[in-house]
Amino acid sequence: MKLDGVGLFVDDMAKMVRFYRDVLGFEIAEDENAENVYLIKDGTLFMLYRRCDFEKMTNRKYEYLKGFNGHFEMALYVDTFEEVDAEYERVLAGGARSVLEPTTEPWGQRTCYIADPEGNLIEIGSFNRPFSR
Repeated sequence: MKLDGVGLFVDDMAKMVRFYRDVLGFEIAEDENAENVYLIKDGTLFMLYRRCDFEKMTNRKYEYLKGFNGHFEMALYVDTFEEVDAEYERVLAGGARSVLEPTTEPWGQRTCYIADPEGNLIEIGSFNRPFSR
């Protein structure tokens, strides 16, 4: 098996599309009110699905956390510590909510956490050098 993409179940598709497209810079082809939306970031597929549609498809009701949730995080990388700080301020101005202000950790990473409009955690971090695997 190969990883195809990562999906996120959402309540308010239009709000989430605007956030991921306009604030975080994901590429998107669909309209913000589509039932399923496919976003691309750096060659990775990221999908948004309406919760109500998934429940209908699976014929089940699910419970969803309100506010910040810690089920997973999405990590975004920038090349410098200064970019961590600048991106943190930029995304807050675009509607993200602060979870952790930029901090330099003992292991040498500068990181911060924000949340999208539905409380999903997003890390913005750097080891003060260009990304490499």
